[in-house]
Amino acid sequence: MSVEQRDADNPELNARFFLVWIGRIAEAIAEEKDRLTDLDAAIGDGDHGTNLNRGFTAVRAALEAKQPESPGAVLVTVGGTLISTVGGASGPLYGTVFRRMGKALGEAESVTVQDLAAAFEAGLEGLCKLGGANVGDKTMVDVFAPAVDAFKSAAGDGASAERSAFNLAADVAEAGARETIPRRARKGRASYLGERSEGHEDPGAASAALIWRALAQTAAAG
Repeated sequence: MSVEQRDADNPELNARFFLVWIGRIAEAIAEEKDRLTDLDAAIGDGDHGTNLNRGFTAVRAALEAKQPESPGAVLVTVGGTLISTVGGASGPLYGTVFRRMGKALGEAESVTVQDLAAAFEAGLEGLCKLGGANVGDKTMVDVFAPAVDAFKSAAGDGASAERSAFNLAADVAEAGARETIPRRARKGRASYLGERSEGHEDPGAASAALIWRALAQTAAAG
């Protein structure tokens, strides 16, 4: 059953939904790890895809072993595992996003789309605080910030808008990743390249877009 087929006035998302979402992220990262690594090789350390693939492989193992029973517990486990297994900056950054989201959702057995939007806001706040980046700095914030805004706005506009909130956010996320291509990096290792960082998609933005698209696919499939 898809999100659209649940209670139209108050669709609820349980632990299974979040487990499926994380599984889809892991599959997308595995499929795209070479592309992500190539993007990172152009303006970074050349290990973004490899590191994230290792991290989400560990995440899947941790979730299978722990079998968390609430959305919040799923995301806290994801965040902690990424922090402990992914090297470079992406582990702490993504780990912080998921941990903040999980903490925001608390121990509820199911959450609404509006709850998820608020959790994304908490994750974005943690991301910006830890990384010190703003929109336009050529980082994953260029994806998360507009996607969170779009998701929150659609989720707050009523049941009919909730049905398209997931796809809308994913579309905005992918557009945000593309928009990093002409920008000059102002944060991270890529910033050391100056104008040479222009013309390349930010690898963190690219992986962030995969996360949002995986969410939309999960919502559509149920």
